[in-house]
Amino acid sequence: MKRILVPPALLAAVCALSGPAQAHHTAAMFDTTKDVTISGAVKTIKWQNPHVYLEVVSADGGKVWSIECSPPSILVRRGWSVHSIAAGDKVSVLGHPLRDGGPAAYMMNVTTKTGAVLKDHDY
Repeated sequence: MKRILVPPALLAAVCALSGPAQAHHTAAMFDTTKDVTISGAVKTIKWQNPHVYLEVVSADGGKVWSIECSPPSILVRRGWSVHSIAAGDKVSVLGHPLRDGGPAAYMMNVTTKTGAVLKDHDY
């Protein structure tokens, strides 16, 4: 029987590259066949990896919505900055709602207080 030796550098590279691929999650909990619009005030914005998150207090009833966005690096490429949205800003978010009907959505775009539309996804 012939033994195949894997060079340590190759083994290390495979291990290093496999971690980020396993760390990401699916968006299957969101219903991409439906859209929801949440208008209200930004309670918090967390500009962090792996995703930027907004909490928006809806103007119609005060329900707090958790809005999942793309990672910061993707949003920056789409024209966002850490100053694009701040706590207290009035916004309108278009997104895909949770399948179970809970107060959360996967952002498609947000209209800011100035009327600017910041895109997150093109679909």
